Amino acid sequence: MFDILELMYYNIPKIAEANEKVEAQLRYHRNCTIMEQDQAFVEFVVKALVDHPDDVKTERVVDEMGVLITLHLNPEDMGQVIGRMGQTAKAIRTLLRVVGAKRKARVNLKIYEPEGSHRGPRREMGGHGDMGHGAPMGQSADDSSIDEFKL
Repeated sequence: MFDILELMYYNIPKIAEANEKVEAQLRYHRNCTIMEQDQAFVEFVVKALVDHPDDVKTERVVDEMGVLITLHLNPEDMGQVIGRMGQTAKAIRTLLRVVGAKRKARVNLKIYEPEGSHRGPRREMGGHGDMGHGAPMGQSADDSSIDEFKL
């Protein structure tokens, strides 16, 4: 019993500090105007995905076409936000459109790619929906382990 009280006594400052951080985030999100919730949503989701959350910045521009949110992030985090075959970016854009539809606004996301940045080499995809699995085009897979089974 004494150990639990002692443990609680020493952890109260840590718990209080964590509680203050959560309350500060809630105050920030409550203070966002309805029109800025889409921007706060993008920042929240992207910061949870990347390795450098402090480098995540967004710009919000409204014109006659709707809302454009431009996402700036650390170049090392580009792959995490874009995802394989662009699926993560597509999912974020889909969720962002839902947030915008709730407010009767068309919201789009642009991921800023700085000049001089480079992408990794693209993998060649074989036919028949290969999706990049197995051996690259023009090469056969290593069948040596299968040959041992004498099928």
